[in-house]
Amino acid sequence: MKDLLESLQPGDPDLNLAQAIDPQRLPAHIAIIMDGNGRWANRRNLPRVAGHSAGVGPVRSTVETCARMGLKVLTLYAFSVENWKRPRSEVETLWRLLRFYLKKELPELQKNGIRLKAIGRVEALPPQVRAELESVIESTAKNRGLLVNLAINYGGRSEIVDAVNHIIETARREGRLDSLCVDEAAFAAGLYTAGAPDPDLLIRTSGEMRISNFLLWQIAYSELYVTETLWPDFNRRELLKAILDYQKRDRRYGGLSNGAYNGARKHREAQLVEAVVTSQ
Repeated sequence: MKDLLESLQPGDPDLNLAQAIDPQRLPAHIAIIMDGNGRWANRRNLPRVAGHSAGVGPVRSTVETCARMGLKVLTLYAFSVENWKRPRSEVETLWRLLRFYLKKELPELQKNGIRLKAIGRVEALPPQVRAELESVIESTAKNRGLLVNLAINYGGRSEIVDAVNHIIETARREGRLDSLCVDEAAFAAGLYTAGAPDPDLLIRTSGEMRISNFLLWQIAYSELYVTETLWPDFNRRELLKAILDYQKRDRRYGGLSNGAYNGARKHREAQLVEAVVTSQ
């Protein structure tokens, strides 16, 4: 958080937002459904690919801001398993933009100690795209700053299926298939995101109230934040606003809030329990 505050100049409208954030209550992991590129282009009478191109800037800004805030993990939903249904020209443009981003951003990733990881069925990507992606992943593997998960050819249901098959295949290979018993920890270890904390905050741009097959297992207790802002217009200010909103939430994980179970309430509930018991 210190690095972000030092990068903002007096008079910068983002400074007040950044100063209002509690550095002790930052989300460890933010996941983002980057939606709205097509609508952004349509509103400007531009081809859809123009929206995808305009969406590269917000990726750069979001990665940089998360790194400067000291977050541990950022997961970006870049390309779903369903996106292959789009026109071939649009899909090929997305691959060109990804390759452009990887080449241009590698020096900045290295400079800021950012580690890149791809989650999804990467083996199905076009050979050139996969080769360049794996090259950047390998180049940043020893970095110890922000981990950026690029969800590409990703689907939440596919991830669950792949995790189950991975667990079964591992058990078969180790000769313990007959005694295989899977608990939540073992299942989580088979996911693409194994070893990373689950998202604390899930952001979706463009106002759509859908999860869209994204991190279905991991977002069980994530706080959801939906903004009407389209992804190409999503900037540092929008990210800071989402984090501030997150910090206002009371995360109970199925329990009670810290202030909900005070002395008066406890006494009242004890009276009710006694009344129920004596009425039997």
